[in-house]
Amino acid sequence: MPGEAQIRVLALAGIPEIRIGDDLGDIIANAIARTPAAVPLTTDDVLVVTQKIVSKAEGAVIDLTGVVPGADALEFAARYDKDPRQVQVVLNEARRVVRMENGVLITETPHGFVCANGGVDASNVGPDSGSLVTLLPRDPDASAGRIRSAVHARFGVDVPVVVSDSFGRPWRWGIVDVAIGVSGLLPLDDLRGVADADGRVMKSTVRAVADEFASAAELALGKTAGRPVALVRGAPFTRGDGHIADIVIPRENDLFP
Repeated sequence: MPGEAQIRVLALAGIPEIRIGDDLGDIIANAIARTPAAVPLTTDDVLVVTQKIVSKAEGAVIDLTGVVPGADALEFAARYDKDPRQVQVVLNEARRVVRMENGVLITETPHGFVCANGGVDASNVGPDSGSLVTLLPRDPDASAGRIRSAVHARFGVDVPVVVSDSFGRPWRWGIVDVAIGVSGLLPLDDLRGVADADGRVMKSTVRAVADEFASAAELALGKTAGRPVALVRGAPFTRGDGHIADIVIPRENDLFP
């Protein structure tokens, strides 16, 4: 129908267990080629890749057997039944500790993200992972850029890439996937100064487009199905040299420091 808006999310098929040093761009390109309806790629496609496989491929992994917890980690872990070694890794990775109470450890990562456990995670690391935990990629924008380049080289279409991870939200239960890295699109859609449907000029509306792509993809990927990459097709976005830092609120604008 004329004017009908339609968005499709295609979970890519056949991505194997990712290991350190794997060529993630090539693996994803192969998955695109084998996924029904994914090819030919279109100019309104966006690829969403979950953080866990990016971290594993890039070696952003720590073996807890080599971690010696300090006094703060030991005390917190004993009080709340945590692994003190994993707590220590979170503290090591933190730019600052925002909250460390009631069994919850909220930190600011070197990227500027404020999240639970600094993105350090032991889930979905792999069946043979043992005591391994993953960290966030050191430069998620660069990670997204490498995948984008590999897909462009294979298919001749410039598909923007979003690297996603699961974050909680203040004052709301549950987690959603958000963007932690972007390449090829602007992560924000600034509508300030634009008239709404009633003709009123919007003064504060800025859409978190990259986060919306991440959350849309997660609905198809799930957390336990072993599907770490999705193609989101048909959603509007603005191409450009975006950076994930654009989406992080500066400290001076933080209402809850």
